[in-house]
Amino acid sequence: MLLKKIPLHDKHMSLGAKIVPFAGYEMPVRYSSDIDEHNAVRNALGLFDVSHMGEFLIEGPSALPLLQWVTTNDVAKLADGQIQYSCLPNGKGGIVDDLLVYRIADEKYFLVVNASNIDKDWAWIASQNDKFGAKMTNLSEDFCLFALQGPKAVAAMNKLNPEVANLEYYTFVYTAIAGVPNVMVSATGYTGAGGFEVCVPNADALKIWDALIQAGEEFAIQPIGLGARDTLRLEMGYCLYGNDIDDTTSPIEAGLGWITKFNKDFVNKEIFSSQKEAGVAKKLVAFEMIDRGIPRSHYLLTDASGVKIGEVTSGTQSPTLSKGIGMGYVAVAHAKIGTEIYVDVRGKLLKAQVVKLPFVKKGV
Repeated sequence: MLLKKIPLHDKHMSLGAKIVPFAGYEMPVRYSSDIDEHNAVRNALGLFDVSHMGEFLIEGPSALPLLQWVTTNDVAKLADGQIQYSCLPNGKGGIVDDLLVYRIADEKYFLVVNASNIDKDWAWIASQNDKFGAKMTNLSEDFCLFALQGPKAVAAMNKLNPEVANLEYYTFVYTAIAGVPNVMVSATGYTGAGGFEVCVPNADALKIWDALIQAGEEFAIQPIGLGARDTLRLEMGYCLYGNDIDDTTSPIEAGLGWITKFNKDFVNKEIFSSQKEAGVAKKLVAFEMIDRGIPRSHYLLTDASGVKIGEVTSGTQSPTLSKGIGMGYVAVAHAKIGTEIYVDVRGKLLKAQVVKLPFVKKGV
């Protein structure tokens, strides 16, 4: 398959980025080291180019009814300028994708979806739209998305636009940045370190990137790759589609009951409702290593006797905690906080303990 290049590909090459295939794109995985970049975001400031992400526009009188049907969360609760985390059930009890829903206006919504699922999500929503007739526009090739993340993000953004610096969490505005009008800026991110995401037309992308870098210079801003993005999100316990959630997992199993609202009708409502009432056989849990070792995706999780109880879905060495952390699905009997479980690391059972998320408290 021919890999796509994000619009600022040459810029990242000039910054010394290591480029790897990811979700059909050539993406920067790191510029210096994963740990240095991770710590830059956790302690100060970093800038990600996540322009591989997908963007859809859903418009018209049927926009809200369509989104209410295809997503688990209650879109009707959104006011203009508010954002909601949600997921798309697949009609079989699993998840097509997780996504963000932005309410621009009463009949106008903007969706941000995972890069690897752009075509899949579009096809699924379109298939459900047959009975609604909302206007759908795929904007994924038209916009760049940058994430300015870290405890110094507000101070940096304040230089460019004080109005944006005061945005409440999970809200957005269209405003001018560096002389570019109508830039969508949201108080969102995938790191738990605070900050903003900036959605800008491709033609203005380089100007905005350079302006963000310049605004962050006094805070030692660094460009950040996908490697650090993964360790940052895992320290917060944020799910990664394809690892922690997929077409075989339900939001109830994944601990996403909080985005699954039963005060409306939606795809798979009956399945998820029965799971909530009767319970599920497996649950996504977080665990920290007690023994020295690094859990990795697909490593077996066992009890003390070596009997399989589940599997690691995401795992790493936490740069902030200096210990192994992970998430994985286990049989419900082993899901209680404080339960000792074991990770099979190349044939050796290493002790771990189920813990409460997040691994790292926000602001730490």
